[in-house]
Amino acid sequence: MRVFTLLWTVGIVLKEAQAWGFKNGIFHNSIWLEQAAGVYHRESRKGRYQLTYKEAKAVCKYEGGKLATYEQLEAARQIGFHVCAAGWFDKGRVGYPIVKSGANCGFGKIGIIDYGYRLNKSEKWDVYCYNPNSKECGGVLTDQQKIIQSPGFPEEYQDEQICYWHIRVRLGQRIHLHFLEFDVEDDTSCLADYLDVYDSYDDVSGFAGRFCGDYIPDDIISTGNVMTLKFLSDSSVTAGGFQLEYTVINVPLIPHNCTDCFHLPMV
Repeated sequence: MRVFTLLWTVGIVLKEAQAWGFKNGIFHNSIWLEQAAGVYHRESRKGRYQLTYKEAKAVCKYEGGKLATYEQLEAARQIGFHVCAAGWFDKGRVGYPIVKSGANCGFGKIGIIDYGYRLNKSEKWDVYCYNPNSKECGGVLTDQQKIIQSPGFPEEYQDEQICYWHIRVRLGQRIHLHFLEFDVEDDTSCLADYLDVYDSYDDVSGFAGRFCGDYIPDDIISTGNVMTLKFLSDSSVTAGGFQLEYTVINVPLIPHNCTDCFHLPMV
């Protein structure tokens, strides 16, 4: 009985290690998690690639943070932080973190796509900030279950907010979004304030829906183990905000020599 128990325990540990191990160069768990969770991407409220180096530093400082270092950006990338948008980071460097290369992202490479130190600090890019103590608006999330809400909820959110939540769970798991409350400024095309959901590493591909108004959206289930949420508010009119919960759906692996395939559960 003792031998059986030991073998069973070892089997569980091995499965756990496999679930959290390296795959395609991505480390799916990290001793840097606490540090990396404070790294986030910001763009100008005018749109993508509108920040000089001076303005980028001011954006991070305004939120109580500072420009992310290369090491902090890489630590976040190791747990799945993936944004196909070049931004300023520490000491005047520009680049972006990716875990999966695409046709328009990464030039066939994986890692920190580094444009190097920019001599012209008036160039305009996005920015990568670091603030481990401010996790209300965005962040890298790897919990098996978590509540996500608009800044200041249940009070009204403020004007000119941009928040990104990058959710990454274990290989072979999927993410179930369930909306609890929703009240975002309503306009015909959802161009003023909105919440975007992407079934992907970033806000470039895998668009799953844009939501505004006061109706509660239907549940959304990811096709893989990553999702990205983007919340944006413009310079006028706010509302009560939103609260949603994500939980993990475990997908049983096929018990044969099939390492990358799995059965989809009935949903």
